[in-house]
Amino acid sequence: MKTRMPWLLVVLVLVVAVGCTRQEYQWGWYEVLPTTPQGTAHLKFLMAGIGLTLAISTISLTASILVGLLVALPGLAKQPWLRAFNRIYVETFRSIPVLVMILWVYYGFPVVIGLALGPFTAGVLALALCDSAFEAEVFRGGIQSIERGQLEAADSLGLNYYQKMRLVILPQAIRRMLPPLGNQFVYMLKMSSLVSVIGLQELTRRANELTVSVYRPLEIYSVLVVQYLLLILVASWLVRRLEDRLRVRT
Repeated sequence: MKTRMPWLLVVLVLVVAVGCTRQEYQWGWYEVLPTTPQGTAHLKFLMAGIGLTLAISTISLTASILVGLLVALPGLAKQPWLRAFNRIYVETFRSIPVLVMILWVYYGFPVVIGLALGPFTAGVLALALCDSAFEAEVFRGGIQSIERGQLEAADSLGLNYYQKMRLVILPQAIRRMLPPLGNQFVYMLKMSSLVSVIGLQELTRRANELTVSVYRPLEIYSVLVVQYLLLILVASWLVRRLEDRLRVRT
């Protein structure tokens, strides 16, 4: 992260410099600069969406990991019908675009099951369903990467299936799955912007509303780009730190 931040600052300086010198476009950086009263107010309005973005991303990822694990285990079973369930689930939800799933859950659930969901709940459900298919494949690959000797050693100790998974297989598999799980969190942070279409007041929705009110799309969306960039850089740095800590312990 330390090596990337100077490049980010350079890009920001270049964008501002170019924006202030070009004559064919009347730039309005004062709308998003903290040195002006309206810029400070607009930045506070945009920053207020970070909490919802992080909340929906974290909750959706947690739910998708739990569902993904439950879907991955049948894919490792010997029974053909369990493996068939795994493939049908994975291929179905992996094939549906996230935006389509968000719209279907938000507008379809009230019709299909008579349950109206709020934007946050509908967003979490849709994101978790789509991402759980990818998480299931991550878990399946991580579990299958554990050496056969580990399973045989667990069998020799008389452990049942649940104990083998909890005490032997999953602790080793999670260390190997951490990089792709971290990538999925970054993916979730970006996909959370799609929930703006159903009215959730996260980062993208607030940027859209501010653009409509002041009509400075380039300046406002430039701030939005920087917000997502910083969020993802911080998330990537935290994942790398966790990987390093687990690597030291092993």
